[in-house]
Amino acid sequence: MALDKSLEILDDLLARAAKAGADAADAVLAEGASLTVAERLGKPEKLERAEGRDLGLRVFIGKRQAIVSSTDFSSTALSELAERAVAMARAVPEDPFCGLAEPDDIARSFPELDLNDPKEPSVAELTARLREAEDAARAVPGVTNSEGAEAGWGRGEIALAASNGFRHGYVGSNSSISVSVLAGEGTAMERDYDFTTAVYGADLEPAAAIGRRAGEKAVKRLNPRKAETAKVPIVFDPRVSNSLIGHLAGAINGAGIARGVGFLKDKLGERVLPAGFDIVDDPHRRRGLRSKPFDGEGLPNRKRLLVEDGILKTWVLDLRSARQLGLASTGHAARGTSSPPAPSTNNLYLPPGKSSRAGLMADIASGFYCTELIGFGVNNVTGDYSRGAAGFWIERGEIAYPVSEITIAGNLKDMFLNLAAADDLVFRYGTNAPTLRVDGMTVAGR
Repeated sequence: MALDKSLEILDDLLARAAKAGADAADAVLAEGASLTVAERLGKPEKLERAEGRDLGLRVFIGKRQAIVSSTDFSSTALSELAERAVAMARAVPEDPFCGLAEPDDIARSFPELDLNDPKEPSVAELTARLREAEDAARAVPGVTNSEGAEAGWGRGEIALAASNGFRHGYVGSNSSISVSVLAGEGTAMERDYDFTTAVYGADLEPAAAIGRRAGEKAVKRLNPRKAETAKVPIVFDPRVSNSLIGHLAGAINGAGIARGVGFLKDKLGERVLPAGFDIVDDPHRRRGLRSKPFDGEGLPNRKRLLVEDGILKTWVLDLRSARQLGLASTGHAARGTSSPPAPSTNNLYLPPGKSSRAGLMADIASGFYCTELIGFGVNNVTGDYSRGAAGFWIERGEIAYPVSEITIAGNLKDMFLNLAAADDLVFRYGTNAPTLRVDGMTVAGR
């Protein structure tokens, strides 16, 4: 559906809500299509195409709000949707912090972020990508089986309109390749994977490189040992180091801060990372996986330093949490069609340090290089951190042998203050970080 047509539908829905008695309202329409192909050992396992559209309406009666959603866009259904939402809003308790943005605060200009790849790949093109990845992985000496490879494409449109005058939308696309293989035999088998994802198909890493890395990673994990329990430096590979940045973002999310919870709730304006460390959130990164030209409440968004030179500078706020805290929204609202807006980061990252990964490990006499985390043993109230892990033991600054079936533990407040960063940042996820080192953590093994 063309964006103009989507906005016309939302305008009509808002008019129906006003006619039904709403004091104010906003509406969002999401439409998307996706294509996924999967094979294992050269044989097809999945071919899926999905298309759908959904809209959500939020209405306000004074300080009461209600949200309804529908996939039926007929005139009768839209009228019933508006009437039902208004009836629900009249029945719910008041929320003194709900409400739309003021008309003077809504976004009026929108950056061009190049989020939509106009080329839709064919089934044959996706199949060629995944076969190249799986063939490259299986060609690695020591790889004995495959869990399969998958290639996908998707495109989605988001349109938002509100009675405060906001009216805009955008279209985004994504492409991906992934492969997972096994090395070894019998009970000594090990598994690993690799993937690439990008807004534009042309920006994907070569499929053969993805497959080769997956195979090499699986082979390197063969014959793991159990580590001795000790307090040692832990180095987090980039595919798990981003989780630490995610924990920090969760601890400064305005929804939690407004409730008085979170292990960083008293740290605004104080040091949470070493000097020289920043945490950046950039919704306007061109071709970024989580880029968007405005937030979920129609407010302007922009690149922000959440942490600057180690000092926590701001919470992550939408309108409701900002009002609870007596602050202004930071433009971080995200929303779907069936729930109210909530604070969320966009393209979140920790910038690269100055040392190479090898340099980061060079002085470690004995330590752990973490490539996989298992479970979610994180207490967001206290910061206590305990997770299952696998990876490699470090001896005299070098990777020595694979390690599995261990637990790593610490407290995130202390871990953040003891970070060191390598120079190998690559944007592969919505949240990204380079290789990170944390001293003084506990490895629990045999």
